[in-house]
Amino acid sequence: MATVLDELIKLLSLERIEENLYRGQSQDLGWGTVYGGQVIGQALFAALHTVPADRPVHSLHAYFLRPGDVSAPIVYDVDRSRDGSSFTTRRVKAIQHGHPIFDMSASFQKVEPGFDHQIDMPQVPPPEQVPTDQERFAKAGDLLPEFMRDRALAERPIEIRTVGEPDVFLTGKNPPERCVWFKATAVVPETPGLHQALLAYASDFSFITTSLKPHGATWLTPGMQVASVDHAVWFHAAFRADEWLLHVMESPRASGARGLVNGRIYSRDGRLVASTAQQGLIRKR
Repeated sequence: MATVLDELIKLLSLERIEENLYRGQSQDLGWGTVYGGQVIGQALFAALHTVPADRPVHSLHAYFLRPGDVSAPIVYDVDRSRDGSSFTTRRVKAIQHGHPIFDMSASFQKVEPGFDHQIDMPQVPPPEQVPTDQERFAKAGDLLPEFMRDRALAERPIEIRTVGEPDVFLTGKNPPERCVWFKATAVVPETPGLHQALLAYASDFSFITTSLKPHGATWLTPGMQVASVDHAVWFHAAFRADEWLLHVMESPRASGARGLVNGRIYSRDGRLVASTAQQGLIRKR
């Protein structure tokens, strides 16, 4: 029987329907709309299908334009913007019901040596000392909102271990920062670009809600409207998505009903393998 990780990998791989056109389906995670990380991962895979294997992705920049419909397929239209001697650039538009719901630019580069430095990984408990979010949810019982109970305990393709309390348990005002350990729940194949696509998928977890922490609010606060507006990932070094990664997030600013969050993703041995950024709507009605 296929696991939810197998299903996710199949979803990310996409169906080719014509030159530069691909079709993807969606996992219904219970939100009523398509999870943003899924669209990022699928769009990246659509671009990867048109790029030589010796040019891994080094950055992507995306905008969420409309909510996605989980019951309908998504068509990804790839524009082969540039094929240079070192860099390749692609633009991907995701379309549903005749309208664009997402737009992404991605850049790919031949591997080459160069200067190397990084900001060190912060000191946090190792993942073995941090309970999974599902273990916390299982012990919470009636503290969870009723609509979340089944979904919170369902099998997931990515294991999440939040250092500190997940959003659902936060009370009062907290510093605008968060650390989350994550990894795929089983061995991931060596398919080119798949590990990067899974990191992009997981990079949307608990991201924009970090900007709500200093305001004593969460996405569950009555009247809160929370939605991703744009999302960026820079890939710095090779990694495996089925080994522990630490997403270090901090929100430097919130204003104009928008929150900005920056992130750094480290491998367990302390290598900075990716950087992230997201701005989203955090509107209190």
